[in-house]
Amino acid sequence: MLQTLDQMPLTLLILASLTLGLAPFVPEPHIWEKLKMLAAGTLSKPIDIFDLCLHALPFVLLAAKLVRLAVLR
Repeated sequence: MLQTLDQMPLTLLILASLTLGLAPFVPEPHIWEKLKMLAAGTLSKPIDIFDLCLHALPFVLLAAKLVRLAVLR
């Protein structure tokens, strides 16, 4: 798993975070809406939980890649 993360280009993860992670952009980023639902305790439907996971994945991978780069240096 770490080998796969090491092989992913950082620019690809940044691009994925800015596009898939934040899409749709109007009226507000989808992940922001889901995080607000999570904080309010209204994130209960399975489709909403899946949607949160889908939009958060690029950010999680980017964070893992940045941590991995910091540890290896």
